[in-house]
Amino acid sequence: MAGRRTNLAILAVMAVALVTGGLTYAVGTGTGRWIALGHGAAGLALVLLVPWKSMIARRGLRRHRPGRWASVALAVLAVTAVASGVLFSTGLNLRYGPLNAMQVHVGSALLSVPLAVHHVWRRPQRLRTVDLDRRNLLRAGGLAGAAVVAWAAIEGATRALRLPGRRRRFTGSYERASFDPQAMPATSWIDDTAPDHDPSTWTLVAPAGRMALADLDAGDEVTAILDCTSGWWSEQRWSGIRLDTLLADAPGRSIVVKSATGYRRRLPRGDAAHLLLATRLGGEPLTAAHGAPARLVAPGRRGFWWVKWVEEIALDDRPWWWQSPFPTT
Repeated sequence: MAGRRTNLAILAVMAVALVTGGLTYAVGTGTGRWIALGHGAAGLALVLLVPWKSMIARRGLRRHRPGRWASVALAVLAVTAVASGVLFSTGLNLRYGPLNAMQVHVGSALLSVPLAVHHVWRRPQRLRTVDLDRRNLLRAGGLAGAAVVAWAAIEGATRALRLPGRRRRFTGSYERASFDPQAMPATSWIDDTAPDHDPSTWTLVAPAGRMALADLDAGDEVTAILDCTSGWWSEQRWSGIRLDTLLADAPGRSIVVKSATGYRRRLPRGDAAHLLLATRLGGEPLTAAHGAPARLVAPGRRGFWWVKWVEEIALDDRPWWWQSPFPTT
């Protein structure tokens, strides 16, 4: 495979891996299985391209080009992302000191992005008409097919060898403490910390006005899976009040759920019947670590949608997708 076409193939595969990785990180429903498959296959496609890329790399290292350090760093990060992803998905290694393997996988992939942009800027690869001819498209199809076969082989080996990864969810997450609220992990998004609220004086700002904690204990209950992006999931029973009851007929296209920490998420108004503002977990009042006095329960969505320490629920006319795909704080 010619050097230029190899570089183009790696660039395309990295783009697919980043896009599917972001979607896998965001999607919590069963439709995400195919996205996760595509992400895993894209990572393995990078491995399959290593023999051709290694020849290009050896020639480049002998030339002592400026900025060579960035290329070496990019290669190290790419290897780290793929290796940590495989080790996490099989369950062979789930932690690296204070970090879990999912954090290493995602972190190395994100760090590789600016280096990849720098690499492309310093060594631009122009797409030519011949790159899309029948022979090259067949090569691309062969690479994709081989990557899917490699993914299936690893999945099959994981099950045959009864490795821990056989029990993971399609998102890659591993089960932790289902129906055991006291043992369920308590994690927060980036820099969020649990605020101190007095349940007897706390109130929620809602479209109908301020509501006390007792007003939210309506007995509505849902059993749902909280799938955290740090690599674990837990199924629990949550109770409180459904958002369609809380919002009634108040006008607005989207629901804005705000935390006392400044964290917020916007959700479709049509999802109100499937969303719960929970005040209890497993029949007991929420603890501060799990979002007390009240937190959002959003079945089918990843953990960063489950807003903790809710202090306000509002409606407005902007669409729900008018926000960052992932919260920045």
